[in-house]
Amino acid sequence: MEVLQERIAALVQLGAVCRELGAARSWPGHAIGLAEDEYDVLDATIRRAHQFNGWSTEENVRFALNAWGDVLTDQSLHAWLRNHPGSGNVDRAVGLILAGNVPLVGLHDVICVFLSGHRSSIKLSSQEPEIIPSLVTALEHFLPGTAKRLAVTTGKLGKVDAVIATGSDNTARYFEHYFGHLPRIIRKSRVSVAVLDGKETDAQLAALGEDVFRYFGLGCRNVSKVLLPRDFDLDRLFGGFFPWKDIVHHNKYGNNYDYTRALWMLDRVPFVENGFLLMKEDEALASPVAALYYQRFDKPRDAEEYLAANAKKIQCVVRREGGVPFGQAQRPGLADYADGVDTLRFLSELA
Repeated sequence: MEVLQERIAALVQLGAVCRELGAARSWPGHAIGLAEDEYDVLDATIRRAHQFNGWSTEENVRFALNAWGDVLTDQSLHAWLRNHPGSGNVDRAVGLILAGNVPLVGLHDVICVFLSGHRSSIKLSSQEPEIIPSLVTALEHFLPGTAKRLAVTTGKLGKVDAVIATGSDNTARYFEHYFGHLPRIIRKSRVSVAVLDGKETDAQLAALGEDVFRYFGLGCRNVSKVLLPRDFDLDRLFGGFFPWKDIVHHNKYGNNYDYTRALWMLDRVPFVENGFLLMKEDEALASPVAALYYQRFDKPRDAEEYLAANAKKIQCVVRREGGVPFGQAQRPGLADYADGVDTLRFLSELA
């Protein structure tokens, strides 16, 4: 337990660093646990993240760091680990294959390995090759020896006892074939859905914009589909989304907007738009970048049946009551596991 407490303390210190970097503050002094040049190296990785992934704007990377800073606290970590009494008592080699679609999407897996006492071989996404290694280096300052246990590999994973891999539906088939003989968590593509009941305030609809547009809609926790009552006025959504109007000036997002708009016009697909978002009535779940699907229902039960039928493809449900609150989809808690699989329990129970 003493070793586990040291790991928790290191993560709490990392959370403080994340909050400072997320707020774009200059080095706050030695109390942060890093020298000024070490802190500046971390800050530099944030500023050049877009060089590896054009979607990883500085604003979005700092948002992700801020969100991690909010959960990497002593209280949150102890509350999370209270349900995992075996954490910190095992030692296996775990291969991590990280995604890179949104900033720091693989950090949760790294933290789970760190807390459960495993050694890891981390295969980074080519879209995010620097930030997570930089955070591991920070952890090394707070708890020497960490970097050897959270090792980054540029080649094959090597011999491992278990695997956690995140990718698309296509890559998941490859992962299952290649790692089928090992204990594993293989994650596939998922999206998130918002369910409206017509009683939402203007402030709540504005907050929904955060769930739709943050990270340009590329994450599994981004809302790509809205279920709404038959008589719901779409202009209310467009009004709530208006603060995000400048997103279309991002080159990659704007290109997707223009491409999908032109394609739908050529195919004579009915849609509505507001200059930065295309909305199309469609039963499908996953909408293209710069587009949002919607589907109307007559009775609340219809929406619930749709959610149940597509449960294996839905990451989270954003709603006024009984789901993720509006505006919070990209601020998951430590126990909000991808695909609903308890990663820490999986690691803790490895034989």
